[in-house]
Amino acid sequence: MDIKTIGTGLAKINPNQSQKVNTEGSNTSFANVFKSYMENVNATLNKSSELTGQVAAGKVDNVHDVMIASQQSKIALELTVTIRDKAVEAYQETMRMQF
Repeated sequence: MDIKTIGTGLAKINPNQSQKVNTEGSNTSFANVFKSYMENVNATLNKSSELTGQVAAGKVDNVHDVMIASQQSKIALELTVTIRDKAVEAYQETMRMQF
């Protein structure tokens, strides 16, 4: 996962300008930013899994790269779970509101 990619996607969103959420045409919509983030997380997990398999097969000389990829995937997955938990919590709080 590349933090710069996530930051770039988020930096395009201007908080002072109201934007209509458009999942089809705009790259700055929440859906597109979130989809890009999930693709990065998936790629990170796949890279870690591939490198771990290569270590088991004895094809990797530098174990440091494998450990770094493993930690990156762990952190990416933890962040994803935290985002999910916060989204569920916000949804539940919204459902508890009385109108």
